Amino acid sequence: MTTKITVDLCLDASWIAPVIPRGRLYTDCSLLINGDTIIGITPTSDVSSQYTPLKRVDLTRQLIMPGLINTHGHAAMALLRGFADDHPLDTWLQDHIWPAENRWVNETFVEDGSKLAIAEMLLTGTTCFADMYYFPEACAAAAREAGIRAQITFPILDAPNNWSRDADDAFHKGLQLRDKYRSHPLIEIGFGPHAPYTVSDQSLQRIATYAEELQAPIQIHLHETAHEIDTALAETGIRPLQRLHDLGLLTPLTQCVHMTQTTADDRALLKLTGAHVIHCPQSNMKLASGTCNAQQLLDADINVALGTDGAASNNTLNMFAELQTAALLGKLAANNPAAINATTAIEMATINGARAMGIEEKVGSLEAGKQADVIAIDLSNIASLPVHNPLSQLVYTGAGAHVTHVWVAGEQRVHNGALTQLSLEEIKINTHKWQNRMKGNEPPKNASTHIGERES
Repeated sequence: MTTKITVDLCLDASWIAPVIPRGRLYTDCSLLINGDTIIGITPTSDVSSQYTPLKRVDLTRQLIMPGLINTHGHAAMALLRGFADDHPLDTWLQDHIWPAENRWVNETFVEDGSKLAIAEMLLTGTTCFADMYYFPEACAAAAREAGIRAQITFPILDAPNNWSRDADDAFHKGLQLRDKYRSHPLIEIGFGPHAPYTVSDQSLQRIATYAEELQAPIQIHLHETAHEIDTALAETGIRPLQRLHDLGLLTPLTQCVHMTQTTADDRALLKLTGAHVIHCPQSNMKLASGTCNAQQLLDADINVALGTDGAASNNTLNMFAELQTAALLGKLAANNPAAINATTAIEMATINGARAMGIEEKVGSLEAGKQADVIAIDLSNIASLPVHNPLSQLVYTGAGAHVTHVWVAGEQRVHNGALTQLSLEEIKINTHKWQNRMKGNEPPKNASTHIGERES
C-alpha cells in the first residue's frame, strides 16, 4: 500500500500557468503547497491517491499563476490619485505634485496611502511590489501588516525634503531601516537615488559602494524624458546612463526605471552591466514622457520588468492593466503585432520582475521549492468567454477585475475577492480623511472619532 503524502494546501484549478517552463499551460491540475513552499503540480485526478491535503480549494473554471510583481511605484501617492491630471510632466511636478507633497506628506500620510495602494494591488493580483518614497519606514510597516512581499528603496536626494535634510541624513535613516528588516522574510530595504539630476556624483558613488558591500538593490529614475538627456548632455557632455556607469552604479543590482530614451550604445551598456529596465507604460503615456521600446530591449538580451509607477501618474495600480498596456504599446513601438506577445507580457509581470529584484530563486514562477505567491483568476466571467487561449485572456481582457484569491508565502491575503488581513473600511475612512484635508473641508462625520485618534 502506497503511503500518501500530507500537504497543507491543494489548489484544484482548470488551468495553471506556471510561467516556467515558458508558455506552458496545465489543464485540470492541482498546485500542492506545504507551509510557504510550493511542492509541485500534479493532475487533479491523481491527488486523492497520492496526497492527503489538509485543505483543498476548488478553483473550477479558474486559472492559477504566480502573483504579479509591480517593480516600481510610489505607494503613498495613491492618495494623490486624480489630483493633477492632464498636465505636462514639468507642470505636473512643479506646480501640483511637489507643492502638495511639501504640504501634506508625513509619516501618517505614507502609512495611510501605502495601505490604500497595497489593498488595490492585492485585490488585483499583485503579491510583491517595489516602492520608492518618503518615510519608507511607514510603507514598510504597512507592507508588514498586510503580509505582502515588498522591496522598499529609501529615497536619496541631495536637497532637503519631507523625510531627510540631505543625502547624509537619508543614508543614516535608510541604513537603520535596512538593519531593522535585515531578517524579515518578505521585506527587503534597498537604495533609491531619485534621479541623476537630483543626486550628486559623490552620493551615487557612495550608493554603489554600499550596494555592492550589502548586495542591496538600487532603483533609480533614468532616461525618463528626452529633456532629461538633452539637459545632461548640455551640462556634462555625457548621457545619464553613461554617467552612472562611470560612477560604478550600473550592476545587476540596478533597476533603471522608465528608460524611454535608449540608443544602441545605451542598450549595449545595459547588457554589459546586467542592469535591469523597469517599464512603466501607462505612466509614460499619460505624462507623454516617451516610449520605452521593450521588444528592442528584450531582443538585446536585457531584462525588462513592469511597474505601474504611482497612482498620481497612472491612476491605477492594477498590474493586469499594466501588462495589457505593455503588450499593446510594445506592438505599436515595434510596428509588429507579434511583439510583446501574451507570454512575454506575463513574464515581464512575473519572473522578469523577480529577476530585476534579485529574488528569482524565491518567486516569479510556480516551481517546486519556490515561495507560494499564488493568485487565482476566474475565467468564467462574460468578458473572458470563450476561453480559446487562457494566456491571451489574462493579458487582453482586464483580468485584474476577476482575481478571486491571493496567497503570499502560503498565507491567504484575498479570499473570494475580499481582503483577509487589512480592513477595507478603515482604509476608506482614512482615504476620505486625506481627501477632505487636502480640499480644506471638514472630515466626514463617520470618521470623526478615528481622525481624532490619528491626529492627537
